[in-house]
Amino acid sequence: VSTALRSVPSSPATASVPKRRPRVGRIVLSIFLVLILALGIGVFSAWNWVDDQLNKQTWLTSKADTAGESWLILGSDEREGTIGDAGDVEGFRTDTILVLTKPKTGSSSLISIPRDSLVEIDGSYMKINAVAQLYSRKQLVNEVEKINHEAMVRFGGLVKVVDALGGVDLCYDQNVNDPYSGMNWTAGCHTVDGNTALAFSRMRYADVQGDFGRAARQRQVINAIVKKGASKQTLTNFNKTKKVAAAALSSVTVDEKASTSSLLRMALAFKSASGKDGISGSVYWTDPDYYVDGVGSCVLLNDAKNIQLFSELSHGTHSAGTVGTLAEQQN
Repeated sequence: VSTALRSVPSSPATASVPKRRPRVGRIVLSIFLVLILALGIGVFSAWNWVDDQLNKQTWLTSKADTAGESWLILGSDEREGTIGDAGDVEGFRTDTILVLTKPKTGSSSLISIPRDSLVEIDGSYMKINAVAQLYSRKQLVNEVEKINHEAMVRFGGLVKVVDALGGVDLCYDQNVNDPYSGMNWTAGCHTVDGNTALAFSRMRYADVQGDFGRAARQRQVINAIVKKGASKQTLTNFNKTKKVAAAALSSVTVDEKASTSSLLRMALAFKSASGKDGISGSVYWTDPDYYVDGVGSCVLLNDAKNIQLFSELSHGTHSAGTVGTLAEQQN
């Protein structure tokens, strides 16, 4: 695993990548769809059926090691052939990027990578959320390094799975009326449907912490779905579990080596990472508003601290709790 996100030199002058139209924050991490799918497998004894239904794509490189197991969790803005709010841009962006790590011993972790993280490929600078579109799926995995499995969900996946669960409980301490994400929120905790959960996960312009606050809310959505999906009320309800599984399979793509078994291990890692002994947060950065010509405002990552972080996570030597620059600032 030993994941080590690769960033760029500290002072890139200009970028050779064409400037791209700014995009409203879109889909979420909802790859947890697979998590719920895996949790429900034993209920309706569909192990082989799930294996047959998996939509696989080639993602993996040869860099994964044996320190533990890791998953690259992606949310894509691909929407049934149309991209973005105007529906007129070809390709896709991976606007949600998380790394789930389960070491052989020690705490599991779920770490967000900002979508605007600056990376360099072949002398060109770009944001990490554009790598898969401009280069390849394997190149994105290569930028994160040493990943055992990958899972990516399309735009509608979050809505489907939350609705199949009958809603989830989310909390946010601010009133929000954000036209970009569609989030209308009264401060406090609420049980929400799929569309509201999606807006909750997409909203960033009305959040004083911007994309970093959005990443924290995305992890909250994951935890809420894990809790609801793993509850006795869900797992003992055959029809609900099967409905959630169907919602997951219709929206998710996985790596070429994925199986029902790997999804089950991912489910258990999710559950562990979201518990009191788990580790969550974001990577470390040195400048959250670093401007590069032709690319725009980017997040300049702290390579040294991130290499150390993921080494400790993969070997199970990091203590439980919240990590990353944002966590340090809040403390």
